[in-house]
Amino acid sequence: MRKIFALLASAALALTACSSDNGSSETTKSASPTSSDSLTTLVVGASPVPHAPILQFVADNLAQDAGLKLEIKEYTDYVQPNVDLDAGALDANFFQHLPYLEAQIADRGYAFEHGTGIHIEPFGIYSNKVTSLQDVADGGVVLVTNDPSNQARGLKLLEAEGLIALKDVENPTIYDIKDNPKNLEIRESEAPAIPVQLPDVDLAIINGNFALEAGLVPSKDALALESGENNPYANVLAWKTGSDKADAIKKLDELLHSDEVAQFIKDTYPNGEVTPAF
Repeated sequence: MRKIFALLASAALALTACSSDNGSSETTKSASPTSSDSLTTLVVGASPVPHAPILQFVADNLAQDAGLKLEIKEYTDYVQPNVDLDAGALDANFFQHLPYLEAQIADRGYAFEHGTGIHIEPFGIYSNKVTSLQDVADGGVVLVTNDPSNQARGLKLLEAEGLIALKDVENPTIYDIKDNPKNLEIRESEAPAIPVQLPDVDLAIINGNFALEAGLVPSKDALALESGENNPYANVLAWKTGSDKADAIKKLDELLHSDEVAQFIKDTYPNGEVTPAF
């Protein structure tokens, strides 16, 4: 009987120990969140090139260690990303340079904040009809974008190349041309449509990202290319003032200014199509 009682007591102790171990294990498991649970998700609007690939590089290589998870939503126009940011459909966007953002804020009353410049996409003058700007015929047709800040930028490039002269105003439009020795017919168009219209005009001034999307290499195909030195048109990350994810968005902005991102831009665009602005 003593042996039987001893065996029963030993078994009871073993069962108690097993129960205790299992309870401890379950408690530990539920108290430790998975890595995805601890990440802050940011929905970021971006142009397909080069903004989305830059963000994807951050998402794949840098974001998780910074406590972030990126969801990248691509846009092919310059209006909707700010509309969606204002409406709360995006946490941030990355597609525009500072003069354009400031113009949008002034015109539409957006309450947005922004970081410093991340990269520059040089504007270029392109043609399928001539190989030199000096060969443009009198009365030739030139396309410029119809949004004010980028139109001013394109007109200043035409002026720098000696094709026109502008009045002394901060953001000139096609109505501020004071000298046009070749009587160029300067037409406005939506920026994304200009590469498609290139074969039908003499010259077209194309934004760097749309040139890349159209398969153009700015450093090789442009007849004239905007200088990157002291260029005010660096692209920035923007977000809504008072965002409850402001701290996470600022972490993303820091990552976009990292040495790793600068090297990615240089490696991906070795011909200067896109250059870091920091």
